[in-house]
Amino acid sequence: MPALLSLSPYLVCRNAASALAFYQAAFGAEEIFRMTDPADGRIGHAELRIAGALVMIADEYPDFGAISPDTLGGTAVTLHLATEDADAATARAEAAGALVLRPPATQSFGERSAVLLDPYGHRWMLSQNVEALTPEEMQRRWSEQGA
Repeated sequence: MPALLSLSPYLVCRNAASALAFYQAAFGAEEIFRMTDPADGRIGHAELRIAGALVMIADEYPDFGAISPDTLGGTAVTLHLATEDADAATARAEAAGALVLRPPATQSFGERSAVLLDPYGHRWMLSQNVEALTPEEMQRRWSEQGA
């Protein structure tokens, strides 16, 4: 089996140019480059970095199977973004236009986390590690909550 080198999300958005601006304002994304379709001005491919991770983005191209969560009616994927301060990161994203689905709260598994929906239909979990726990302790706590 050939070596696998990296994994990066590829987000499809309606109005990818606006989405790039949102990700810069909400998450401090750094745009690396973009390629614009000469026929209609859509972004055919762009790359940015969020917290050191490569994220690719494009406008919808239904003929190539590139369809946004808006067109699909939602997403089953959540992007997890580790932060130093989940409350501040949530406030920044909300100010940029994200919808807070679940406000920041400290969880039994040792993270303070919030869940957001960006204006382009992508769901994000912003988290902050507040307690170092073993997997066994996380399971014990979860089991006690369900009992």
